[in-house]
Amino acid sequence: MTEFSKQVLYVGEMASGAQLSIPVYRLKSNIAGPKVYIQANMHGAEVQGNAVIFQLLEILKNTKFKGEITLVPYANPVACNHKNGEYTLGRFDPITGINWNRMYHFNESIIAPFALQYLQASDAEVDIAFKQLLHTEITDKLEHNQYGLTTGQRIAYQLQRMAQQADIVLDLHTGPISSKHLYCPEYAQQSASYFNIEHTILIPNEFDGAMDEANFCPWWKLQTEFKRLGRNFTFNKEAFTVELGSQEQINLELAKEDAKSILSYLAFKNVLSNKQYAPENITRYACYLKNYKAFYSPMGGMVDYLAEFGKPLPAGQPLARILRMDNYDLEMSNASDKAIHYLTLDHPVLPILHFASASVNQGTELYKVFTNFFIL
Repeated sequence: MTEFSKQVLYVGEMASGAQLSIPVYRLKSNIAGPKVYIQANMHGAEVQGNAVIFQLLEILKNTKFKGEITLVPYANPVACNHKNGEYTLGRFDPITGINWNRMYHFNESIIAPFALQYLQASDAEVDIAFKQLLHTEITDKLEHNQYGLTTGQRIAYQLQRMAQQADIVLDLHTGPISSKHLYCPEYAQQSASYFNIEHTILIPNEFDGAMDEANFCPWWKLQTEFKRLGRNFTFNKEAFTVELGSQEQINLELAKEDAKSILSYLAFKNVLSNKQYAPENITRYACYLKNYKAFYSPMGGMVDYLAEFGKPLPAGQPLARILRMDNYDLEMSNASDKAIHYLTLDHPVLPILHFASASVNQGTELYKVFTNFFIL
């Protein structure tokens, strides 16, 4: 039997006094198992994750699972509504200019004292006590900060307070014009093969402000500190950023396939016992974060994006071509050569995403590509 509930979580107030709210859905099994937390739409234009959560709800209400699953669409109501004409801008807090996904919290100074205190405790006792410590830390930030919090911090901390009680955290995002790809902590590389996602970026086990890092880094640091003290401890917690393609669009049919991809991973993690959710036999490419490179436009102009996502691009083959009509001269025999400029690299790359507009300034982040990539 599955227990289903819906909560409205108030995460802030606008100048008019109107409350900012987000829906929180919880499905709880009567069979013990892992706790899962999935959120979408932290960035305003990255809307496909909401459709994936819809499809997950549709599937899970008729599926046996273990543990508890929390699903949070529209995670950032400020960003969702940050429009400029026909575009959604909500990637950065318009007041502070900070990326909405760089406002989470981790205080590394709590690790060493906790490890020393619980050095002889059982793994189960450590799990309960450390989750409680994390909860107390974030609650203190929310409720006892006399200088207050930014809008983004208040939203992020309330999301984090839910997520950090989970064993598995998935933060659903999209790119500008993008292939599907996964940000995966280096220690969890095996798990990447259970998503039906062809491209994986392996990130260091370090905190840089993002939701996935805020959830796996404390446990990784705790394991490392226990090891330094002579204790072996396996925390069995994982968190990923799941990039679902391009922003500013949803596709419910593709969202169903994305939901099945997530369910394949959850089956691997013993949340589901349904064997129909299994990883597809596809070629999966990976690279380390240090080898995930941005390519900036060497000139302004109108860009024709040529390189296909997910296909290795040999050295010397064009990523794109830029049209510069100001360079066109009818009196020159090579007028077209002067107006069109091909952009190439001297080493093979795997294109993952590109800028959303064809009109670019010099220095625009044109592409992001894998270098030194390998088959996972």
